Amino acid sequence: MSEHQLTVPDTCLVVLVGVSGSGKSTFASQKFGRYEVLSSDFCRGLVSNDENSQDATADAFDVLHHIAGKRLAAGLLTVIDATNVQKDARAGLLKLARDHDVLPVAIVLDMPKEVCLERNSRRKDRDFPERVIHRQADQLQRSIKGLRREGFRRVHVLDSPEKAAASRIVREPLLNDLRERTGPFDVIGDVHGCRSELQTLLGKLGYGLILDPDGRAVDAVPPAGRTAVFVGDLVDRGPDTPGVLRLVMGMIENGHALCVSGNHEHKLVRALGGKNVKLTHGLQETMDQLAGEPEEFRAKVADFCEGLIAHYVLDGGKLVVAHAGLKEAYHGRASGRVRSFALYGDTTGETDQFGLPVRYPWANDYRGQAMVLYGHTPTLTPEWVNNTMCLDTGAVFGGSLTALRYPEKEIVSVPAEKVWYEPSRPLVAAAPTKTVHRDPDVLALTDVAGKRSIQTQHHNRITVTAEAAAGALEVMSRFALDPRWLLYLPPTMAPAPTSALPGVLEHPVEALAAYAKDGVPEVICEEKHMGSRAVLLVCRDATAASVRFGLPDGRTGAIHTRTGRSFLRSDAETEALLSRVRSALDKAKVWDELETNWLLLDAEIMPWSLKAGDLLRQQYAAVGAAARTALPPALEALTAAAQRVPDLTDLAALRDHTAARLSAASAFEVAYRRYVWPTDGLEGVKIAPFQVLAADGKTFHDRPHTWHLALADRLVEADDLFVPTRRLVLDPASEKDVAAAVTWWEELTGAGGEGMVVKPLANLTKGKRGLVQPGLKVRGAEYLRIIYGPDYLLEENLHRLKSRAVGRKRAAALREYALGLEALERVAAGEPLWRVHETVFAVLALESEPVDPRL
Repeated sequence: MSEHQLTVPDTCLVVLVGVSGSGKSTFASQKFGRYEVLSSDFCRGLVSNDENSQDATADAFDVLHHIAGKRLAAGLLTVIDATNVQKDARAGLLKLARDHDVLPVAIVLDMPKEVCLERNSRRKDRDFPERVIHRQADQLQRSIKGLRREGFRRVHVLDSPEKAAASRIVREPLLNDLRERTGPFDVIGDVHGCRSELQTLLGKLGYGLILDPDGRAVDAVPPAGRTAVFVGDLVDRGPDTPGVLRLVMGMIENGHALCVSGNHEHKLVRALGGKNVKLTHGLQETMDQLAGEPEEFRAKVADFCEGLIAHYVLDGGKLVVAHAGLKEAYHGRASGRVRSFALYGDTTGETDQFGLPVRYPWANDYRGQAMVLYGHTPTLTPEWVNNTMCLDTGAVFGGSLTALRYPEKEIVSVPAEKVWYEPSRPLVAAAPTKTVHRDPDVLALTDVAGKRSIQTQHHNRITVTAEAAAGALEVMSRFALDPRWLLYLPPTMAPAPTSALPGVLEHPVEALAAYAKDGVPEVICEEKHMGSRAVLLVCRDATAASVRFGLPDGRTGAIHTRTGRSFLRSDAETEALLSRVRSALDKAKVWDELETNWLLLDAEIMPWSLKAGDLLRQQYAAVGAAARTALPPALEALTAAAQRVPDLTDLAALRDHTAARLSAASAFEVAYRRYVWPTDGLEGVKIAPFQVLAADGKTFHDRPHTWHLALADRLVEADDLFVPTRRLVLDPASEKDVAAAVTWWEELTGAGGEGMVVKPLANLTKGKRGLVQPGLKVRGAEYLRIIYGPDYLLEENLHRLKSRAVGRKRAAALREYALGLEALERVAAGEPLWRVHETVFAVLALESEPVDPRL
């Protein structure tokens, strides 16, 4: 049998419909991904330990609906494997699809009844009578013809085992999903029949008009591969709706334009279809103008307007165009309420003094990453409101016709030739969706308080709990630097998977194996320095510091810790250190090479005692002193006792155990003292830079780590303030390279070094399972003695520690890494301070989540 294709949207709810024994579970496992299928039988097992327990059905479907809802909320295709032959069962699933604005698809396995009976007879775990199959089959036959009326957007019927086996699922993007179209675009506001103004605007944008033999514009050729995007409301009110339609339809037919539907096109379709529509708000003018056109043209207009999509998602999700705007939850979704919002917006239910609906100011609450461009509600001047802009500047009312060049964010307008249609509301009056121009440098508590969800480019959406946000707010408001200077917080770093080798907790073999499993072709092993993580914001001069970051006179940058606090005690010390860093950047000619007046550097500042002096004295030194005080007398007494009673094995074992503890305590003191050396002011301070994070208009996480370290080497040559980072580049799947890495690590740690960090050489890396860990730390046995305590290598302790769970730490590291990248990209793009700060704040908030700090 030839292949039978079943098309389904990329994001949808697939409902399998069929009697028991029709092969739904086999079909689902063969045609869909492992995690995409939710089985009612499996959920019965979850809640009752018995997949066939009919008494557990209600609880099982509660679980199934909950999990399905979580997947649909994340935009994941979800398949429901249950009989679903009853209308009531399908109704709950259809509601689930509507609630998450995805399309429901039914795949019906309408198998011959004899096949289902025979299959069930072979199943030892099924003992229900044949009449159940007969009843289900009758319910199925009564359901098939009505599935579309119930609300399923697509229905596929497979009526034989052969047809089911030969079928292939073909996933299609939604019609609104044009993420592959990257522009550049010229997004044009409401035209409303103003053909002459449209032609003038297109000319100003550099488009070349194409005229037919009658001198009518039928196309406009864009410059440099650009594409025009119309926000809808091409029709009504203006003097030449047919001329506008003829031009725009021609541009779309020739691939020069896109257009979303406006509410006026939606109403025109109904009028042209003979529906009882009130000919108000300019529709009468359109109908009169179209009456003078050939029937063929009117039919073409009807088809064109009916086929318009309510919104488009463009440029990898960075741009959304909808007639009345679109809140973030609806981007790329498909449902009646999404279309309604895109066409009409959201009203408060009130009317203003002109009798027009008051629109809910959705843009004031918008926090999405995508730029949203729209029209619908005329305003004299387009203004940015939270990364959204209304481009309807009332051309038909005597205002102007406006376009926005994307991604340049350049506004291009032409004035209206006259007032073509008297507005119900004066154009100079405040728009009903009150436009609020937000100062980009002013932060609001609502940007960070409570539960937050932040969309990132590299790791999807990341949620910050209200509790974590409250903890971060306490730290940020009391201790952190001015948010204008706090552009980035380093993410936590995950440890290597726990080693299976005896006598060690972490080892390079596991770290390299993890990257090999992720398909990373090359990694770099970097020496782990014995200092404190620091971020350095360095400006080329005081003018750049003041203009770009609002730093006060005399300040040329900032140095802060992983929690956003000033690294050094005084501004004078900070400026003194920045002066040397800036001088080294001058000598190394970095400023000119990167074409920037400021840099953000990631580094380690040493010694550890510079920042952690109190911790060393109060915690580590105290532990060592206590061990020196208590253990020698105890060992002396146990040794004497064992000599007196040599046959008492328990006493000898206790003596040996105490001796081992004393040896471990001595090793502990040696270990932490390596991180302490005297400093006088900045004398003795060293910096190990290892990554350039950002500069003016640029980020650098797409450059390999060898590039970053080569730049760091130039700073080492310029000033002995800097120390080099030793490294080794290798293939994690090569046995020879792994052996070399182990030898190098043993040499580093054997000489008292902390260990190494293994990173993908290419820097930002994505694998089969998404974002790859940016680094795995492999710490030496003696350094880990500081972290886990002097006795951690004793067998009974090490055995327990080897069961440590690192999954939560790894997940936190990826989320914080993605948020950090998001912050840097927003900084480089020149986005408002609040947009940068919400991601920086989120990193700090995630740090308060319950994860073993020793990891």
